Amino acid sequence: MNNRINTLFETKKSNILSIYFTAGYPALEDTMTILKNLNTAGVDLVEIGIPFSDPLADGPVIQNSSEQALRNGMTVAKLFDQLENIRQTVHIPIILMGYLNPVMRYGIEAFIAKCSEIGIDGIILPDLPMDYYLSHFKAPCERYNVKNIMLISNDTSIKRVREIDEQTNGFIYLVSSNGTTGSNKSLETQQDYYKHIQGLELKNPILIGFGVRDKQTYELTNQYSSGAIIGTAFMKHINEQGIDVSSIQSFINSIR
Repeated sequence: MNNRINTLFETKKSNILSIYFTAGYPALEDTMTILKNLNTAGVDLVEIGIPFSDPLADGPVIQNSSEQALRNGMTVAKLFDQLENIRQTVHIPIILMGYLNPVMRYGIEAFIAKCSEIGIDGIILPDLPMDYYLSHFKAPCERYNVKNIMLISNDTSIKRVREIDEQTNGFIYLVSSNGTTGSNKSLETQQDYYKHIQGLELKNPILIGFGVRDKQTYELTNQYSSGAIIGTAFMKHINEQGIDVSSIQSFINSIR
């Protein structure tokens, strides 16, 4: 059975828009509302953040949302409960993004099996080392047809980039800077790196994230990849404008 992530990239080669938001934020039960409204607004892919108390890769906006979600009572088990019937209404690919510790507490095999059962297509764990992925995650991910997405940046060796490309088959998440999400470092300064990765002719498509925040930066990333991931800018928008469908649609329209 084909995975929705693979199907997306097979049928759409460019201008893919992925939106990240934190589960259980602003309120505990807002997860489904935001997800359904993003689906209605026409995004291609959604990443749902699993809140964690020590989010190393997240900037202050997403850190704050994660802390609030934890105070609201969000857990891995609660998120799975919220998403139980998601495939009755939402048909775009869904990825869970979080950190290794909560997944290990839940149980690696159990976590991946549950993802598959409810229709989650992939996972992103920024602190998952390659050797641990190969020894503990790769087999269950393949067995349950859940894609593990790995990150690269301009600190990543070419050998490592090639290994990620060889060992995974969803897409590769290209981090636009070495900072945290939402940092104001200019994407323009990274263009040589984007061209360098383009020149490797990897088998996996690339999505660029961290610092993509508006139409201009979205269009820039699309010159070098299949599309972009927007998190902090979207979280700022819902903080200011709310989570109803018209608010979310207006944000998506401003990017495209």
